[in-house]
Amino acid sequence: MVKPISAVLFVCLGNICRSPLAEAILRQKAQTEGLSLDIDSAGTGSWHVGEPPCDYAIRVAKLHGLDIQHYRARQVSMKDAERFDLVIGLDDKNVSDLKAMGMSNVYKLGSFGLNGEDIPDPYFFDGFEGFETVFSMIDQCCSELIKFISAPKRLK
Repeated sequence: MVKPISAVLFVCLGNICRSPLAEAILRQKAQTEGLSLDIDSAGTGSWHVGEPPCDYAIRVAKLHGLDIQHYRARQVSMKDAERFDLVIGLDDKNVSDLKAMGMSNVYKLGSFGLNGEDIPDPYFFDGFEGFETVFSMIDQCCSELIKFISAPKRLK
C-alpha cells in the first residue's frame, strides 16, 4: 500500500518569491478539494530569513485572491526531510542543493505539468510581468500536484 501524502514543502532560493507563492496556491487548491495537507515553504539560502515575501510576490498573490504578506522566509533544514512527504524544488539548482543535503524525498515542481521545466526566479526579472508568468506556471503545476496527491501512484 502506498503511504498517503500529507505534507508538502516547496523550496526555492530565498523563500521570498516562488516558494511562498507555491505554498499559497497549493493551500488554496487543497482546501478547494477538501484535502488536509501540511504545506510550507523554505529557501536554500539564509539571507532573507525572517523577511516577508517581496513586494511583487505579495502583489501577484493578492491579484489572485491570496494573502502571503504574513509569510516569513526560513531556511530549509534536514528536519524538513522528516516532516514532509514531498520536498519540491522550484528549479534544478534547488533540487540539486536539497539532494546534496541528503534529502531523498525531493522532486521538481516542473515535473508536475511542465515537462520538467524550471520555474524561473522572478526576483531577477525586470518588473512585475515575470511574476504573473511565474504565478501561472506554479498554478498549473499545483493543479497537477493535487491530482498526483489524490491518486494512489508515485513518481519514478
